[in-house]
Amino acid sequence: MNTPLRIVLLTLLLITFAVVGLLVIIVVEIGGNKSAPTFILVLFSLTYLFIVFFTLNVFSTKPRIALFCIGSMLILLGTSVKPLHEYYIKNIPTISTDLNIHQYQPFTDSTMLARLDKPASFSVKEPLPMLDGATALYPLYAALAEATYPEHDYSPHSSPIKVMTTSVAYENLSKGEADLIFAAAPDDAQRAQAGPDLKLTPIGYEAFVFFVNRKNPVESLTVAQIQDIYSGKISNWQEVGGNNTAIRAYQRTEGSGSQSALVRFMGDRPLRKAPREDVVQFMSGIINRVANYRNYSNAIGYSFRYFSTEMVKNGEIKLLKINGIAPTRETIRSGEYPVTEMLYAVSAGSENPNLAPFIDWIVSPEGQELVEKTGYIGLRSR
Repeated sequence: MNTPLRIVLLTLLLITFAVVGLLVIIVVEIGGNKSAPTFILVLFSLTYLFIVFFTLNVFSTKPRIALFCIGSMLILLGTSVKPLHEYYIKNIPTISTDLNIHQYQPFTDSTMLARLDKPASFSVKEPLPMLDGATALYPLYAALAEATYPEHDYSPHSSPIKVMTTSVAYENLSKGEADLIFAAAPDDAQRAQAGPDLKLTPIGYEAFVFFVNRKNPVESLTVAQIQDIYSGKISNWQEVGGNNTAIRAYQRTEGSGSQSALVRFMGDRPLRKAPREDVVQFMSGIINRVANYRNYSNAIGYSFRYFSTEMVKNGEIKLLKINGIAPTRETIRSGEYPVTEMLYAVSAGSENPNLAPFIDWIVSPEGQELVEKTGYIGLRSR
């Protein structure tokens, strides 16, 4: 084959490789692997170089072929590490977050809501207090509203009974867009934002829980051990009776109910700043993905008992015992489980005349019955 013809064929081959390689890179990037394009570019380049060298008789001896192949393999191995790691990360199971919040919507055929055995002795009149709150508490305040509010279509997206994240609910409360929210205690920023009229009315109890992958051999940790993990003092599972692997301690976004609970749990202990990739972000609006922790076998995360066992069920995680005590309704009720959180109905100076009577009813025997039937622990149970 003469030289001009070789050049033409190699040029056409280069164009073909470039087009096909570009299409492959686009498909891979759409699939979410941001590191793979580098590997693909190197692979196509080395393949083209091999064809060029072979066509131009550069590989005139076996050592030259061997040297090229060994060098190419080393380059490919080096560029494949990151995309393979990304693929591995992406395919690790996550806590299922396919939470259909509409199954808790009041005045529907839902069987998920707790209900009284007879009509409530109290009913809320117009103007209806605007309710909002944490996703984990929506089943509770939806049940409270269904028992007392006039029957209507109360969309969780936008109605007097809507559901947001804890941080957004506190924002809505401070802006007067909600009269009452249901959440765990606010952090310092949320307290300041809500202003001097902030009022926290206790309505029940819940367990703050820590979980690991079900394959993790660790079953129980002490309060001090968990504090050491989240302060960075303990960094390997072997230090607490587990495998010799680094601990990946996930955190939630600042202002979320569980992150505020973690800060309270740490007390005076400093909370280690987590890498950005280990901080789980919340979505605004209707929350479809609330607890998006990836189930690394060496990971630890946290949430609230009812949310993680009733609203979002996943067989890939297990709740840890703390100080040897499992987080159950019985141990919360008895006070044996050492990490409990108070649940609140939170107001901030609303002028709605029907708000105070509604709060009074929530802490009444009927309201507390719904707290218990939903799955939380009522005030009178402890």
